[in-house]
This record gives sequence, C-alpha cells and structure tokens, in this order.
Amino acid sequence: MFKLFSKPKSEKADYGLLGTDMHSHLLPGIDDGSPDMATTLKLIKGMMELGYQKFITTPHVMWDMYQNTRDIILRKQDEVREALRQEGIEVELTAAAEYFLDDYVAGLLKKNEPLLTISGNLVLTEFSMAYPSHSLKDILFEMQMQGYQPIIAHPERYTYLDKNKDFYEELKDIGCLFQLNILSVAGYYGKTQQELANYLLKKGYYDLAGTDLHSFRHLDALHGPTIGTPLHKLAETGKLKNKEL
Repeated sequence: MFKLFSKPKSEKADYGLLGTDMHSHLLPGIDDGSPDMATTLKLIKGMMELGYQKFITTPHVMWDMYQNTRDIILRKQDEVREALRQEGIEVELTAAAEYFLDDYVAGLLKKNEPLLTISGNLVLTEFSMAYPSHSLKDILFEMQMQGYQPIIAHPERYTYLDKNKDFYEELKDIGCLFQLNILSVAGYYGKTQQELANYLLKKGYYDLAGTDLHSFRHLDALHGPTIGTPLHKLAETGKLKNKEL
C-alpha cells in the first residue's frame, strides 16, 4: 500500500481528517485515564485543538482492575456532558467501553446483558498483551452470535503475534475489525509495536484509528512530527470508518 517508516517525514497531523476519536479514557476517576473532571475538560479541549470534532470515549471494563458497569459508565458520561455544557464547550461526547475479553465478559454474554457499543453494533475489545487467550475466539464468536461486530483494539500492541502473524489473518477471517493506536506509528509504545503497525498498514487491515488517550503525555505525543504523513496516507485510502461513527 505504502512504505510507511522507511523515510520519516515531518508533517503536522490533521486529526480533522478522522473527525471522531473512538478510543480514549476521558471519563474521570474510573480507570487509568483521566483522574478528575478538570483534567478531562483540559484533555478534551486539547484534542479539539488538534482537530477532533467528536469523542466516543471507552473506559476499561477489566474486572480484575476496573469493575466498570454499564450504569457506572453512562452516569459518568452524563457528568462529563454536563461539565462541558457548563464550560460552554460545544462538542459531541458519548461513552462506550473497551472490553477485556475475560470470564466477566463471557458472563455478560451468557446472561445476554447489553454491551456498550461504539456505534450501532460495534464493540471495542482487547485481550492480554502478555500471552494469547485460549478462550478469545469463543468469546468473539458468542459476541457475533448476539449480533455484535468486534473491534480489536490496538492489534499492533500484542507483540507475541510478531511470531504468529497468521493469527491476524484468522481474526480478519472471522470478521473482526482492527483499530490502530495512532501513536504506534511514531514508535511511542516500542519498536516491535511500530513494526507490527507497519505490517498491518501494508496489509490494509486497519478499519479505525484512535488515540487511546489517557493523559497529557499522550496528548503531547500526538503533536509528534512523524505522525502526520502516515496518518494522512492512511486516511487517503478511504478504508477508515471514523467519520461514519
């Protein structure tokens, strides 16, 4: 498709090309993202300055660490919306979730509990970055049986797949969408993650791009000079669905 990292160029990233950021941790105090409302508002204003026009924020549902329920997330969503209104910040914000595919999520599916979706039937999912999950495909299959379309968050960050790239093909073959963490193209998470992002970009596997923003450190990194060129080339492929959300 395009040679992404052979000759880094400096070009300011225009995040307005995406319009919507569909992966972030902006709801205050419920996971490892924004700790409080003041931080949330500053992060949102900073991302608006980058060109984002809409936010679908996705707190972790990872039961061993972040026991977020549908009610907790939607209540926090409403609190942020009210704070935005009081500050006169006019921007669309909704909340979904980033579901860690474990026994808790399997239990939600077994009970037919409704999952929070990015848009329509799209559900953002993640799994262990340390080792492959034996139950992953079963949970993804059950999600699909219940009418959901799984999105695999940041597939380039599962570095053990560097030795098993066929697994990416399997996930694509069963109908999963892939979401790029934008900072991966700048090597923010490491060289292996950057190389895997390059591989998946060349394969044309990414359907969505998100910031996975947690903090001001991430916000600052989004100004990086090596992000603009690959981001613009990816947007030009017409494959990204961000503006459809």
